[in-house]
Amino acid sequence: MPNMKTKVAFKGTPEQEAELRKFIAETKNEKGSTMPILQKAQEIYGYLPEEVQVMIAEETGIPLTEIYGISTFYAQFALNPKGQTRVSVCLGTACYVKGSGDVLAKVVETLGCEAGSITADGLFSVDATRCVGACGLAPVMTINDEVYGRLVAADVPGILAKYQH
Repeated sequence: MPNMKTKVAFKGTPEQEAELRKFIAETKNEKGSTMPILQKAQEIYGYLPEEVQVMIAEETGIPLTEIYGISTFYAQFALNPKGQTRVSVCLGTACYVKGSGDVLAKVVETLGCEAGSITADGLFSVDATRCVGACGLAPVMTINDEVYGRLVAADVPGILAKYQH
């Protein structure tokens, strides 16, 4: 089986880089500035690609391993870009015992990309999440802000078809 994890080429602009470097220069000497810098970077780029993490490490003098550790520890940060359509399948306990693993497998099969990645065309990103707070509808999948509950794997292709342009 081919590797379905799609590495999207970094497409940062000189304007984005200038904005981030300016923010880093203004804040890097403040105590506790790492989180605001990472938040600003994600606001600018939409996620925290390796290239941006390296830039932050070089500009602040903070080791890249520390920048990466913070980026992966906090759920607010994304290391991969999000597609125009964001698909999330809940793997929390209630959803999982009712079959969300099968739902996620069908999403991966249908879209051709793994959880945590984006389709080659950038239209869809797929994520496995923990509890979304809709346990009574288990298993649950969200697409952008729409919630789909009481799913079985066979429901997935029809639901995704509504979002394919």
